[in-house]
Amino acid sequence: MSEDILYTPDEIAQKLKITKSTVYEMIKRGDLDAHRMGKHIRIAQSQFDIYLLKAKGYENSYEANLIFENGETFAEINSVKIQVNTNLEGKVKISIRPEDIILSKDLFVSSARNIHKGTVSDIIIEGNRSKVILNIGIPITSLITTKSLTDLSIEKGTELYAIFKTMSVKVCK
Repeated sequence: MSEDILYTPDEIAQKLKITKSTVYEMIKRGDLDAHRMGKHIRIAQSQFDIYLLKAKGYENSYEANLIFENGETFAEINSVKIQVNTNLEGKVKISIRPEDIILSKDLFVSSARNIHKGTVSDIIIEGNRSKVILNIGIPITSLITTKSLTDLSIEKGTELYAIFKTMSVKVCK
């Protein structure tokens, strides 16, 4: 974060065309991360970028380092490597929409380059759709129908594969 721009809540409010009190509420709810500096609150550009990605439906947002192996580019988060398609280098933010992640009990042949085995850590049922949080070394959320959840007998502790295309991973600075 050495070159990260810091904004005041008022500056964020102006960017979003909302009131400053709404920005404080977003911080209080945990929707927008911020730094406390004495009596002052500051929002880093990277924190604002992640908020915008989440607001656009990109729930799986991570800070990562890009690495290059065998002619391919990966975003590394902790020890998890996610294949990406980008010309950027160094530290980046990546996001994957939950509806772009396929859950499978078994491996299958496909064009998807990202195949990560994990264990279901949580399930949030919202009517006819369900969010399945899978721990693949990092938490990743997939959005599936509640019928699929039932048909696949998915519950906490179930081992599954999270499968998604390289092109489904959005990368930004």
